[in-house]
Amino acid sequence: MTTRAVTSIRPRALVRASGGPRYAVALAVDALGTGLLRPFLLLYGVMVLRLSAPATGIAMTVGVVVGLLCMPAVGRWLDRGARSTVVAASMLVRALGVVLLLAAPAGHVWPFAAAALVLGAGNQAWPAAHAALVATVAHGRERDAALAAGRALRNAGLGVGALLATACLAGGAAALQALAAVTGLAYLTAAALARSVHLRARPAAPPDGDGATGGDGAGGDGTTGGDGAGGPTPRMRALLAANVVYVFCLNVPEIALPLVLVTQLHASPVWSAAIFVANTVLVVALQVPLTVLLSRFARRTVLALAGVVLAASYLGFLAATSLGGGWGAPAVAAVSVVCTLGEIVYAGSATALVTALAPAPVLGRTLARFELSTGFGLAVSPAAITALAPHGPTALWGGLAAATLLSASAVATEKDRPVPPKTRAGTGG
Repeated sequence: MTTRAVTSIRPRALVRASGGPRYAVALAVDALGTGLLRPFLLLYGVMVLRLSAPATGIAMTVGVVVGLLCMPAVGRWLDRGARSTVVAASMLVRALGVVLLLAAPAGHVWPFAAAALVLGAGNQAWPAAHAALVATVAHGRERDAALAAGRALRNAGLGVGALLATACLAGGAAALQALAAVTGLAYLTAAALARSVHLRARPAAPPDGDGATGGDGAGGDGTTGGDGAGGPTPRMRALLAANVVYVFCLNVPEIALPLVLVTQLHASPVWSAAIFVANTVLVVALQVPLTVLLSRFARRTVLALAGVVLAASYLGFLAATSLGGGWGAPAVAAVSVVCTLGEIVYAGSATALVTALAPAPVLGRTLARFELSTGFGLAVSPAAITALAPHGPTALWGGLAAATLLSASAVATEKDRPVPPKTRAGTGG
């Protein structure tokens, strides 16, 4: 079943569909604070706590992976109707992580690892909580545009925060500590704003069937909770497996391209910085328009298309790196635009498809499963990219292209199990 495409972008309607003005401000403040610290957490461990780079990196990776263990509990909490409370809690958890970071003594890796774990748990919980909140407010394709707007706003905040932090890094360890403190205050402010929205969906009906409806469009279309608080979660096996590969594209501008540009093409680091800035600007500018433009097509079709675009960009990187010399870096930068377009199409369709497939009673658990696959992909992609890169461009870009095309094929051919209309969290796929 499909829904009417969104044909125009109305800013006020988009803000309402995204949770309202206060919630939009909360997202902006949260993203700004995250941009101040998150890209420089490794530097904090090295410069402030005087830890070795390998120990800091391992602690951060373990923190992200272990942080994923909170997702089942987050999913169950969302399925009990919580919305803005869960979003605020994810921000408060990160504020606690900043407190642990500031309290960590120099030369001790375990306190830093504990801070990274708490920060990781908050970072993992936020996307599912945010998607559930938007699915409660917005319906159909308007929900897709609202999710896209949230991502654009978040990327803008992250970019501004990172630029401010970069300008402050000349202050050394003291500047990093100050940035961490400001980040903690930003998280507390964002949590208070998010909590003040007081948005909650009535939980689905209990198994005996005499309970409340899904309330407020708990799954995004105002449908009733249907047959029970439990309800089967959609399997989405191919989609979840493919998503692990798809999310590699999020780390390509930050990890793969700098690695290739500096170590293989011997280009100036300025190219890596320019590509990262261009990626951020394109996401902010095009995430909503492209999502709206593609809303005339089925979400699964768009997600498969994203895989094809990403695979084509990987093959483009393979061709660009073969140029070497003075042409390699500009060619990589040009191809990175195609990769960013693929990332935008992926981000605009993946979460939207999951919310559309999820029965309302298990929307939270379905989103939690999806976030588990996303978090796992983000955790393993740096190791996979750095392991493939020494074997040459063909191994890296050819391997990524093949895996992504296979994933796109799996997404396109997977059959959705029909969901009764009264339990559907969103319409269309």
